[in-house]
Amino acid sequence: MADLASIPLTRIDGTPDSLGEHAGKVLLVVNVASKCGLTPQYEGLETLYGEYRDKGLEILGFPANDFGAQEPGTHEEIAQFCSANYGVSFPLFAKADVTGAGKQPLYAALTEAQPTKQGPAEEFRERLKGYGMTPTQDPEVLWNFEKFLVGRDGKVAGRFAPGVEPKDPALVAAIEAELAK
Repeated sequence: MADLASIPLTRIDGTPDSLGEHAGKVLLVVNVASKCGLTPQYEGLETLYGEYRDKGLEILGFPANDFGAQEPGTHEEIAQFCSANYGVSFPLFAKADVTGAGKQPLYAALTEAQPTKQGPAEEFRERLKGYGMTPTQDPEVLWNFEKFLVGRDGKVAGRFAPGVEPKDPALVAAIEAELAK
């Protein structure tokens, strides 16, 4: 498996980055979208970031257009939307695939490290089927706003289904446990 810290990334403004640049922090890596039923999770993510940033939490948002074409915008449009509608101050990265054959190397490594997710994934899959969609199967990312928790040691410590809200007690407990290490 690839070392997560060494995978090259690009910020939404074109600046080079990597998880190594965030070494020593607890990371919540989230694939995001602007036109999704779960888009209001941006507000919860920003609240979580505000509450735990000074304790060592970094939230990293990865826009992806993989699911229902729910992130069609340009990098500039995405950044503007997030800032204007949700006051997002956590880092956003360049739009890229998070599932399928063309998924970005970070997501290939994350799903390999943690192939299953916590939370109501099966219920979410059934809802998608009800809308006439064909959901992905593990280890693939199921939908927008799936969350990977990476510990200070750079290892994947947890993975949470898209429907797990940022304030969900299980997610908050997992973040707090990693921050305490």
